[in-house]
Amino acid sequence: MRVMVVGGGAREHALIWKISRNSSISKIYAAPGNAGSCSAAECIDIDVNDSEAMARFAEDNQIDLTVVGPEAPLTAGIADVFNAHGLRVFGPGRDAARMEGSKKFAKEIMQKAGVAAAASETFTDYAAALAYLDRVGAPVVVKADGLAAGKGVTVCDDINTARAAIKECLVDKRFGPAGDVCMIEEFLSGPELTVMAFTDGETVLPMLPAQDHKPALDGDKGPNTGGMGAYSPVPKVNAETYDWIVDNVLRPTVDQLTAEGINYRGVLYAGLILTDKGPVVLEFNCRFGDPEAQVILPLLESDIVEIMMATAEGNLKDYKLNWSDRMCVAVVMASAGYPGEYRNGAEITGLDNLGDIPNVIVFHAGTKRVDDKVVTAGGRVLNVVGLGRDVHEARDRAYAGVERISFDGMHFRKDIALKAIQ
Repeated sequence: MRVMVVGGGAREHALIWKISRNSSISKIYAAPGNAGSCSAAECIDIDVNDSEAMARFAEDNQIDLTVVGPEAPLTAGIADVFNAHGLRVFGPGRDAARMEGSKKFAKEIMQKAGVAAAASETFTDYAAALAYLDRVGAPVVVKADGLAAGKGVTVCDDINTARAAIKECLVDKRFGPAGDVCMIEEFLSGPELTVMAFTDGETVLPMLPAQDHKPALDGDKGPNTGGMGAYSPVPKVNAETYDWIVDNVLRPTVDQLTAEGINYRGVLYAGLILTDKGPVVLEFNCRFGDPEAQVILPLLESDIVEIMMATAEGNLKDYKLNWSDRMCVAVVMASAGYPGEYRNGAEITGLDNLGDIPNVIVFHAGTKRVDDKVVTAGGRVLNVVGLGRDVHEARDRAYAGVERISFDGMHFRKDIALKAIQ
């Protein structure tokens, strides 16, 4: 069986790592991949945003399954193009991917489905947005409506910060077309978590909960990033809460999309916050989370290829997911300056010096190979993942791996998964 994984980050490296464990796999292509994923797959130089070119490559190379990692190709409709060519693809079509591509659309679906969500209003007019802000006051959360690589969200503790965030969206156009619509959302407090599920538009197979760490600095300080680390499972989420999220968030959302004539096939990601009144949805995404996938996939004991094939074919009803009882922690090693400006090209050392640390995996994110060296090529550079019997052991192993690796200007949070301990 031949598989192609679209994307070049740590999430895609984790997918390739997991897929390669299926004995029926004869070939994996990474489009475009990175220095880590290219050790297990053949990296191809192709424009992943050119869906027709991607489909032709899949046809010419007899690809049995294409797995789309990032949100941008999905919201652009790559799954629709592959389906039109009769190619098997794992990932939702363009209409379904609007659950991530438009926060306004996602809120409309949630409202119709009766899913608890933070109150919000959307604006295209700067003056109208400011007038609304003056009425509701702070704190609020200001969001770009479209895709902004995890950086279009600003938690605003005061009116001036909120005004500046709205101006970034609607006037300064910091996020380009993604910020043409600006959402002002109610601020909610409580622990955040992610619950993802495989779905073929009818059956919903939920995954273990995970908790991401979005802010760049320890203690959840600094600007939001694409994620600085994660852990799974989440001790604060008991069986009752987990079942409630599945029954009152994931299933109603999929059912509502189906009622709208949208067949959602792929991963549905729910980002939630545990308030005093219960779980509330903050966002939906249309793909595996990053870095959440990097702590969930190592715990999945079921054959992911079989699950993704069944998802793509609309045949999930006969499957279930089996999980390890271990804990998994991922620490993101980033370039200095991320999520702002950063420099590429720093040599990474120590990647071959981890053999004596048990149950440590390194998933590459922003890396490339230059001659015989692996160098930085992105803001988030590596994910160092530790597995253990409990959070202490998993965390210790992840940080032991981090200590062996070095590159100029590296930055990482030192408090990943402390919330699970506390």
